[in-house]
Amino acid sequence: MQLSRLQQVRLREIWKNEAGNFTPWLAQNENISLLADAINLEIEVISKEEAVGPYRADIVCKNLEDDSLVLIENQLESTDHKHLGQLLTYAAGLETFTII
Repeated sequence: MQLSRLQQVRLREIWKNEAGNFTPWLAQNENISLLADAINLEIEVISKEEAVGPYRADIVCKNLEDDSLVLIENQLESTDHKHLGQLLTYAAGLETFTII
């Protein structure tokens, strides 16, 4: 096991754009696996930027335990009401049981 120091970084220096940079990075198998382990779910990415009416859900996954849908709405900034509303809209439109 290798230990190292945590280093604080500005997220926007690494991922300039959520949809174009962060979402594809998070959706990669090795990265989504880390998230899945942290929340104790077995998930598999089905789609990125999934159309829900005129909007786009960031990442849609399948829960491998029961085949239900899992919605991931990522955000690099502070939380706000807009993203909460989007999350609820996407969850209803896609009929997901789990939202992250």
